[in-house]
Amino acid sequence: MPLTVSTLDTLDTLDKTDRRLLDLLTANARASTSALARELGLSRSTVQDRIARLERRRVIEGYTLRYNEQFRARMLRAHVMIQINPKLAQRIGAALGEISAVKTLQTVSGVYDLVTTVEAPTTEEMDAVLDAIGAIEGVEKTTTSIVLSTKFQR
Repeated sequence: MPLTVSTLDTLDTLDKTDRRLLDLLTANARASTSALARELGLSRSTVQDRIARLERRRVIEGYTLRYNEQFRARMLRAHVMIQINPKLAQRIGAALGEISAVKTLQTVSGVYDLVTTVEAPTTEEMDAVLDAIGAIEGVEKTTTSIVLSTKFQR
């Protein structure tokens, strides 16, 4: 289960052990403190202290779940590239955040301004989500690519 690394701290302010701990938690956020301690060659209490410190410093902002790929394979996923009116960027971002099928929103350089990842269980629901995105005031153009498979995810 992945964790979220805050922009308040950069990786170069962390020592090698903290970076390795973050890698281990990214691979499995449910790993026990004892298992992490064994992997790192540290005591359990030291690992607990490091995790607590990383949380206090907001390097770790939270924990989430990652679906089993067989379960997730039943979901349709798409990347939607969006051109927008830049004067309405905040409003568009807020509107996209209200659509539960929109899983990520990133600003990008190039022809498009935003890229989203959208998930829906059926083609009808995907179509409705894409229509909802296109109907947001300030969205000027969208291009959608359906994800065929995921080779790996970290």
